Amino acid sequence: MTWQEITGLLPASRSLKRPRNSGITMVLDKGLGLSGTRDFLEVAGPYIDFVKLGFGTAVLYNPALLAKKVELIRSYGIHVYPGGTFVEIALARGHLPACLKCCEAIGFTAIEISDGSLSFDRKVRDYAIYLAREAGFTVLTEVGKKQLPLCPSPVEMARQANADLKAGARWVIVEGRESGCQTGIYDAQGQLKEAVYQAFCGAVSSLEAIIWEAPRKSQQLELINRLGPDVNLGNIPPSEVLALEAMRCGLRGDTIAMITGVAEA
Repeated sequence: MTWQEITGLLPASRSLKRPRNSGITMVLDKGLGLSGTRDFLEVAGPYIDFVKLGFGTAVLYNPALLAKKVELIRSYGIHVYPGGTFVEIALARGHLPACLKCCEAIGFTAIEISDGSLSFDRKVRDYAIYLAREAGFTVLTEVGKKQLPLCPSPVEMARQANADLKAGARWVIVEGRESGCQTGIYDAQGQLKEAVYQAFCGAVSSLEAIIWEAPRKSQQLELINRLGPDVNLGNIPPSEVLALEAMRCGLRGDTIAMITGVAEA
């Protein structure tokens, strides 16, 4: 058997053609240089849909280096965008139109509209989504708060997600933070909160448009088991993309039963 025949044994439902409508993988990049970026793209590029330059780190790059990095990511057919915190600050200061022009000039292809750190009413959120779409960006939004006491109820998060989709967002991210714990959907140990998960899923209009932030392997496995290998997952560390893809495809002991029908020994 040839190597090509072996690789042809991957699950037929798992598409490696972009743009994908399911099985989205969003990577959280906290500051890789060009060499590190090139390395993880060479290894895992086909399995990545979005690279997010986390938090507000985009403004800390040398502009020439940032443009080169964005161009490199785009050359692999991958969307790249600055973190939601960066856009929140611009929106709060009334500079979103200028910010979007700068993002376009740098070469970003997507924009995240969120209020994880600040708070905006529905009118402002719709305005931001509209401006980003009009500028030609793929729009992702995010629901949930970075500070647990401020997090809205799961039904309210679902309502916000529904309104974002109606306003023109392509994807809605459920906040899980970089740490994967102490958020609306995860407890202090990083376990999925069952009641929150069920309430959100029952109220959201399109689960297929949801990207779940799941930086931990246990969270990725839990969501794959619940929603299937084509669940949309985000905040994946660059070094973990291939491991996640192996889990999606049943090429790890955790999920091997998905393609063999035989449980792990």
